[in-house]
Amino acid sequence: MTETLDIKITKTTTSRLAQTDFTDLPFGKIFSDHMLVADYADGEWKNFEIVPYGEIGLSPAISALHYGQAFFEGIKAYKHADGKVSIFRPEMNARRFNKSAERLCMPELPEDIFVQSIAALVDFDRDWIPRNANHALYIRPFMFATDPFLGVAPSSTYKFMILTCPVGPYFSKTLRVKIETHYTRAAEGGMGFAKSAGNYGGAMLPARKAVEEGFDQLIWTDAKEHKYVEEMGAANAMFVLDGKLITPSTGENTILKGVTCDTVMALARDWGFPVEQRRVTVAEILEGAKNGKLTDAFGAGTAATIAPVGSIGHNGEEYFLSDPKTREFSQKVLKTLDGIRYGNAPDTHGWNYMV
Repeated sequence: MTETLDIKITKTTTSRLAQTDFTDLPFGKIFSDHMLVADYADGEWKNFEIVPYGEIGLSPAISALHYGQAFFEGIKAYKHADGKVSIFRPEMNARRFNKSAERLCMPELPEDIFVQSIAALVDFDRDWIPRNANHALYIRPFMFATDPFLGVAPSSTYKFMILTCPVGPYFSKTLRVKIETHYTRAAEGGMGFAKSAGNYGGAMLPARKAVEEGFDQLIWTDAKEHKYVEEMGAANAMFVLDGKLITPSTGENTILKGVTCDTVMALARDWGFPVEQRRVTVAEILEGAKNGKLTDAFGAGTAATIAPVGSIGHNGEEYFLSDPKTREFSQKVLKTLDGIRYGNAPDTHGWNYMV
């Protein structure tokens, strides 16, 4: 890493590390000692600082609260057995971060500064990275508009921040998922490919309705016909159907281009496993579940990692799949991913960014 970023550091006087129970880490609720903040004004990024985690003062009129100029990313850092620390594929998140910024009419952050900012914060709070299996340091970079102005126009000032959380597994069980046939997450020409805060806000009501029906996650479908599979609520949707790894194409810009999804496809190709990224119909998934040709289904995401799907609900019917522990493909993917990220297997693609 080339150190070019000047970051002012203020260390906390009251660390919470000793009082944190690392055997009980609910996802996203326990925060590390420090956070990174930076400002955008007068056409440039400035004031990069690592400061103690805590509240920030903002005007109630800021644009982000009224017009939705806000988005985020999700990344993880891992502690290796020898004490080294790696961040998994942050350059992909840097590119996606800027695609979200462009779509929301917000300033881009140079990719090297994005990565260096994350690396600096992770390094400073590296003692917060759990050593337990299936645990990591979750990293949340985000940007929001800060002009105190009630007018529908892009802000001229912004704040970039990074929070980190020691976390355990996002999902602790096999998922019951429901194919959504009424509500829409994203439409062509919209911003489904961006990690906009509004995308997630709009998904909460249908997700809650699904939970009330006993499901854990939704599988979103296209806005026009609800005929094509898009993505799950917290991950990209991936299937092994008739001996091929299949996942929906992101070409329509309604689906998030997932880092974990891309990683799974790369591993599959390494193994000579057929991969198809294309439009995937609801009908073929349900037919595969009925005739046994759908041998694996899972969500792939930074938070979710590899989240096995046990059953799929559609229009009042539920289709049950095989026991996830018996699934050859997703079990191999998870074992391989864990080996690379925790430093126990060769990183032949150079995915680990060492801190």
